[in-house]
Amino acid sequence: MFREIAITAFIITLVVLALHCIAFPANKKRCPLGDALRRWSPVSILRKIVHLFTLLLLQQKISLLGVLKKLLFLLALLCFMVLAITGFYPLLVMDKHIYGYFVMVHATFAPVFAICVSVLAILWARNHRFNRGDWPLLQRIIERVTLRKLSAEEAIDENVSIAQKITFWLIIFLSLPLILSIVSSMFPLFGTYWQELLLAAHRWTALVFAIIAVIYLYLVIRTQLK
Repeated sequence: MFREIAITAFIITLVVLALHCIAFPANKKRCPLGDALRRWSPVSILRKIVHLFTLLLLQQKISLLGVLKKLLFLLALLCFMVLAITGFYPLLVMDKHIYGYFVMVHATFAPVFAICVSVLAILWARNHRFNRGDWPLLQRIIERVTLRKLSAEEAIDENVSIAQKITFWLIIFLSLPLILSIVSSMFPLFGTYWQELLLAAHRWTALVFAIIAVIYLYLVIRTQLK
């Protein structure tokens, strides 16, 4: 049951993101039909792929804290990819529970990923906090009622959309049951039934976590490609 639901969920997520990318390109500027068609030419796609890989590099102009944030993000991204492959590949492709070297690699990268997520939650919390500027309609109502303009700090941060903020905090909140469910199963505190329940909770939480993480990465890439 989990295998079929997980495969379907991943396919639907990727298809929806692909359709969204085509229907709503990152560059919001209107352009003629010819330019729109050239945007999806092989050369243009190749340029976007190259630009995407350059985003992994460290810019010289960013501060030391910015370097630390990006390195932590890249490390967390690497750990996420390894954990997703070792966790889902045996179950979705081979139709087997995680075993052997998959378990060893999974258990090695898991604590590193947990530490990276914890640190990033602290470093990125301010940039992803919600404010009244996230809802334009509410913003206009507040300005009319209070007869004042919202400050720059309360206004919308163009670099972080409300969708990014929502997915970011979902990742942070889902990481708690994701980590606690598997850590709790390692201690002899629960019987066989509860052990199976904790493993099931970890599996289902990991599925939702992975989907939300993919959506968040998609939104971050769109922001960087604008």
